[in-house]
Amino acid sequence: MSLFRSLLSSALLVFVTTLHSAVAADEMADIQRMQASGQTQQALQRVEGLLARKPKDAGLRFLSGVLLAERQRTAEALEVFNRLSVDFPELPEPYNNAAALYAAMGDFDRAKTSLEQAVRANPAFSTAHENLGDVYAMLASLSYARALRIEPGSTGLQAKLALVRQLAPSSLPR
Repeated sequence: MSLFRSLLSSALLVFVTTLHSAVAADEMADIQRMQASGQTQQALQRVEGLLARKPKDAGLRFLSGVLLAERQRTAEALEVFNRLSVDFPELPEPYNNAAALYAAMGDFDRAKTSLEQAVRANPAFSTAHENLGDVYAMLASLSYARALRIEPGSTGLQAKLALVRQLAPSSLPR
């Protein structure tokens, strides 16, 4: 999920505790410390235990998705984020994190759709706007590269491709 900005680190703790105050902040801080120290499996087990008692808790569900993504359990993480988007369509964060996973898989069309939903849910969510710009740049890069294969001598296409590749996240496939 490192391709695009997603909600990890301290922003995650704020997001999770804001969504649901029934889970003690110190408990969430412990989970975040586990996550930060690389103990994602233990953090995930702790979150799953809390979810067994509070299965509808949006913050815990979101944290579960983040931890699943960090454990490279992408399909499960996507399922969590997509269900959250259905249950809480007003929250942009699950859309954003699903988009980051889609982009990492090279599915830029789904990433774009998910980010557009995030922006509709909260037009002031700058992370989604930034990520959407990155997806558009990646899509442009792919299109220019295809066009250049068709017309390899086009200096205009070469220049456009070079320019957009400067904008597109460097860790994405080209």
